[in-house]
Amino acid sequence: MKKTLSALFLGAAASLAANAAQAQDWPTRPITMVVPFPAGGPTDLVARVLSKQLSDQMGQPVIVENRGGANANIGMLHVAQAKPDGYTLLYNTSSIALNPNLYRSLAFDPVKDFTPVSSTAVIPLVLLAHPSVPAEDARGFVDYARKQAGKLSYGSAGAGNVTHLGAALLLGTMDIDAVHVPYRGSAPAMTDLVGGQVQVMANTVNDSLGFIRDGKLRALAVTSPQRLQALPDVPTVDETLIPGFEMGAWQGVVVPAGTPPQIVERLNQEIRQALRAPQLLEQLRLQAAQPLGSSPQEYADYINAEIQRWGG
Repeated sequence: MKKTLSALFLGAAASLAANAAQAQDWPTRPITMVVPFPAGGPTDLVARVLSKQLSDQMGQPVIVENRGGANANIGMLHVAQAKPDGYTLLYNTSSIALNPNLYRSLAFDPVKDFTPVSSTAVIPLVLLAHPSVPAEDARGFVDYARKQAGKLSYGSAGAGNVTHLGAALLLGTMDIDAVHVPYRGSAPAMTDLVGGQVQVMANTVNDSLGFIRDGKLRALAVTSPQRLQALPDVPTVDETLIPGFEMGAWQGVVVPAGTPPQIVERLNQEIRQALRAPQLLEQLRLQAAQPLGSSPQEYADYINAEIQRWGG
């Protein structure tokens, strides 16, 4: 019996030592950063900026892999089932906290199957209107929309997406009755908004700037606490419609549960360093994305709080 226990102890010790050595050498090959949305979308834009900076810092390629579908569930499941060795990361969004409250059953557990690493950025939303809507500002839009009960439609990047919930919360609070039209991603939703098939959308700012500057869409208000440098003439929802209103598309990085703590800590340090890099900060500024950064525990606490918030 003693011999058996001794053998088990030695085996466990050897395994721990091997894992520690592996973590110390990490990374020795390319890392895959899974983005659970299509390429070219607002999440993908920020993820690629971060992956480039991480690649430069760590001396190994950090390759973005898009696995969109089912409001990020497909990509999240893929990472949840990946080997916990630090070579598969999930660039997550608020969907990690929203989906447990939107779907009766998920093939993964957003708390148990992932280890949070760090928050990365938050992107405010902007309330957009097609030029055919006869309103020059947020208050004018509310007055018009209330008279068009049930006649206006608003697009989103998908049912349960932050662009859906943001618009629903804003319109509902203002007592506006509009029809929700969900799309498979922000790109087709924006295409139909520009084409006038839907009249309104609350989209991320970084995905909307080009359409606003080209005059194809009208920006009515942003959901950030203060006005944005990228859209200085666009007021906030807080100052025009709903005092205290604030909402954004937050993002971060998680890894499969069981990833060695040394790798989690190293990755956290690399991400926080990247979020201080001048070249990355400038690219985020151009996208109106606000850098964050946190400890693994702080990010875990935030995700849990958001799960509780939207489930309440």
